[in-house]
Amino acid sequence: MANELRPCPCDIGDRFDYGGRGQEVQVEHIKAYVCKPPASTDKAVIVIHDIFGWQLPNTRYMADMLAANGYIAICPDFFVGQEAWKLSNDWASFDDWLKTRNAGKIDKEVDVILKYLSEQCGAKKIGVIGFCWGGAAVQHLMLKSPHLKTGVSLYGVIKFFEDRFSLLNPTFFIFAEKDEIIPLEQVTLLEQKLKQNCKVDYEVKIYPGQTHGFVHRKREDISPQDKPYIEEGRKDIINWLNKYL
Repeated sequence: MANELRPCPCDIGDRFDYGGRGQEVQVEHIKAYVCKPPASTDKAVIVIHDIFGWQLPNTRYMADMLAANGYIAICPDFFVGQEAWKLSNDWASFDDWLKTRNAGKIDKEVDVILKYLSEQCGAKKIGVIGFCWGGAAVQHLMLKSPHLKTGVSLYGVIKFFEDRFSLLNPTFFIFAEKDEIIPLEQVTLLEQKLKQNCKVDYEVKIYPGQTHGFVHRKREDISPQDKPYIEEGRKDIINWLNKYL
């Protein structure tokens, strides 16, 4: 009953029935999903999963989309073997679960993945995108990792890093108008602080009528009113990466 009493926006959306076109690899102490484009490239994107983990078909679908657009895409297990969140879990235990999975403590894993992309995949220009928990991780990385040329944060939980705004490289923030865990006031404040403090290119975009997870957790084929915004969000990701990578 706990889930019914405390619904979470992360529940909203669909779990895709999707197998993925890439392969799983072991990179030092991390498992990762990798998908490469048909033609060789020196551009790569690290994909940071949400609370449902690196094996979520939806996230692999997004990695494959990046590969189809010419990027080496890698989605590592940033929980490093710890269990991803399950819909059957009791939301009352979520805060305790989250304490051992800090979106601001992934630097060691990112360094390992950067080395792999450079040495094993020939990547010279590397960006990062992330969803929800991963969106917050993108903001963290854009504040401290000069090796990542650009970032796209999708409905990243602002409160994790709400007091820091000096981004090192261009960053695109995607938000949903009707996101229950990221109020629009927080988004407005983020825009104000970025305007005051940020010296690199950035964009904050709110998609009308959308809910948390809309870019990768909604099926555009059964939600005709959402389809244009889901497609727009995905095109915006590619356009941003194409511009800065």
